[in-house]
Amino acid sequence: MLAFLVLVLFSGFPVAFCLAGVGLVFALVGGMLDLFVPAQLFLVVSRIWGSIADNLVLVAIPMFIFMGIMLERSGVARHLLEILSVLLRRVPGGLALSVVLMGTIMAATTGIVGASVVMLALLALPVMMERGYDKGITSGVIAASGTLGILIPPSIMLVIMGDLLAIPVGDLFTGAVIPGFLLSGLYLVYIVVMAILKPDRLPRLEKAPMADGQSLIGLIIRGFVPPTALVVLVLGSIICGFATPTEAAGVGAFGATVLAVFNRTFSLKLLKDVVQSTALTNAMIFGIFCGATLFSYVFRELGGDDAIVHVIELLDLHDWTLLFLLMGIIFLLGFVFDWLEITLIILPVFRPIVMELDFGDAVPKDRILLWFAIAVAVNLQTSYLTPPFGPALFYLRQAGQGYLTLGDIYKGIIPFTLLQLTGLLLCLLVPALVLWLPTYLGY
Repeated sequence: MLAFLVLVLFSGFPVAFCLAGVGLVFALVGGMLDLFVPAQLFLVVSRIWGSIADNLVLVAIPMFIFMGIMLERSGVARHLLEILSVLLRRVPGGLALSVVLMGTIMAATTGIVGASVVMLALLALPVMMERGYDKGITSGVIAASGTLGILIPPSIMLVIMGDLLAIPVGDLFTGAVIPGFLLSGLYLVYIVVMAILKPDRLPRLEKAPMADGQSLIGLIIRGFVPPTALVVLVLGSIICGFATPTEAAGVGAFGATVLAVFNRTFSLKLLKDVVQSTALTNAMIFGIFCGATLFSYVFRELGGDDAIVHVIELLDLHDWTLLFLLMGIIFLLGFVFDWLEITLIILPVFRPIVMELDFGDAVPKDRILLWFAIAVAVNLQTSYLTPPFGPALFYLRQAGQGYLTLGDIYKGIIPFTLLQLTGLLLCLLVPALVLWLPTYLGY
């Protein structure tokens, strides 16, 4: 069933239809073999309603999407890059550092990877090429920085994981803060080292663009303070326990609209475009939800879960070895699947396996799922960069036409994929990176 799904996905049909279609086909095959009762398919409707349509936690998803798209189209990102370029203009690799910092801040306010990568490419790529930056490093910096939104809260992926694994979203958000900023820090260190060792590939930016008559303080107030305030409102309200993720998403959507008004870019046309884009993106995500629910139900009823658990038991691996095997499987799946399909299909299968693992004092038993979920989230960030189906690569290729070839992009993402795997290894070997903040805050 899994092999057939992989083949169907190569057909180019929408993922939601592929998942639902494969589920229906194998439900019929199972019925002919007396392994599945077709009348059971009626239960899928109640599962879709109870686990998706009636789930209040998932209400946060369309509001986070709205917030990200509104910030992208209201000019907030452009002002942010301006101020960062001015502040870091004399630092080695300053423009690349600005892109990483901008990607980090936007990740903490939007969480929409596609929008972040395209936005960073449109804003930074022409300037970096004009300043003589190496094409490989440029493409890697933009792609990797744009994908931080999948991990740094508020992340849509973490909201979905919380629902699938029955973990409070607040726990996941606090657990992902340090790993998310760890990855950002690894990018920054790599850029500084490369700028020192090979200054010709990352030249200094002696002059940064600044509007005539615009002071540095004015630029900071306009370009840096608003998105920072929004981060504090959204993440601070969740971490401090003032608001649920759903309530914080509403605050974020409203705050993004206020920033658009503040930047004098708000209009009814802008609002209409943002709402339409939000509806389309939301429909795509929840369509995949519905297809994955059907697929997973049939997969379980045919004994797929039991088969996987039985195979793993036969391997008789040590707990740490098994953990690294699961992480390796998820990493390899990232080459051909999007994070959403991997999350919806694989996590429910792996959950009972992970619950049986024992890592002694290193990871308390009641924290294993949280630690595993964040490690998976770090792992899945690589799925955006790994060919042949890395979405960030296609976003960058489309936005960087005339500047970058696909070869430049593939070459550039290699060191950043290795940095992401380094971050994953650190999170696995040092569980405190994930568990310290939730424990300290009392989650």
